[in-house]
Amino acid sequence: MTRRGWVLFTAMCVLWGMPYLLIKIAVEELSPPQLVLLRTGMAAVLLLPWAAVRGQLVPVLRHWKPLVVFTLLELAVPWLLLASAERDLSSSLTGLLVAAVPLVAAFAARLGDHADRLDRRRLLGLGVGFAGVAALVGIDVRGGDLVSVGQVAITVVCYAVAPLVVSRWLSEVPATGVTAAALGLTALVYTPFGLPGLEVPSQRVVLAVVVLSLACTVAALLAFFALIAEVGPQRALVITYVNPAVALLLGIVLLSEPLTPGAVVGFPLVLLGCVLATRPTAASTVDEEVLGEPVARP
Repeated sequence: MTRRGWVLFTAMCVLWGMPYLLIKIAVEELSPPQLVLLRTGMAAVLLLPWAAVRGQLVPVLRHWKPLVVFTLLELAVPWLLLASAERDLSSSLTGLLVAAVPLVAAFAARLGDHADRLDRRRLLGLGVGFAGVAALVGIDVRGGDLVSVGQVAITVVCYAVAPLVVSRWLSEVPATGVTAAALGLTALVYTPFGLPGLEVPSQRVVLAVVVLSLACTVAALLAFFALIAEVGPQRALVITYVNPAVALLLGIVLLSEPLTPGAVVGFPLVLLGCVLATRPTAASTVDEEVLGEPVARP
């Protein structure tokens, strides 16, 4: 990998490892709908004009039905559920649970038209990965947090299924145009829910929301596309395995969240399971269309 590739890779690991920390800070004063509105609204204000000038919005609007489905799966539903879940769960635990996305995506992709067969290694990977998730939940989660864990579980499913929508109906549409339109649509939907009662929060929360929107969404999007161009889609997706570790480290260092037994036992199992379940076989490689591009997450 080139020096530029390493710089972009490192930047993406940080930019998509930070959101869980920032969400945790933001929900101290903002309701989940308010946070989603502010996050998507600021990002849309920047990306929509840029996509429009580049002529990337018109092709997206021609595919408005799959765009709506993609928006629900990638932004509108998971971002609300993550914000709601982090009112009870730690940012590090949330990030580690979301690490199960490649596992669910690997299973979902193999049920579709592009599916590779589930050989022994991949079945082992799915089993090991879900054992890691079970360890995280079973060791670290209290009974009162099960609803929040359920919200993260729905988020994981949404993130896993969204790329399949892209691969089937939006693969020929500019990715930046899809992201800009999805952000704008989400902001529009959440305006009547997030705007009433919205007050200016503390400087700490304002900074968290600005970084979440501009750095972790807009800048991360541009960096991710540059990373794909530099190293290819398969290598670029390795950041999926690093982001949860960054989330864990930031939660421990900046929010004084504990390094729990569940994290020590569960995260390595989830990571190993993801590698085994998503690694291409000798006879076939992971289809870029099946994996899709994690456009504006987490």
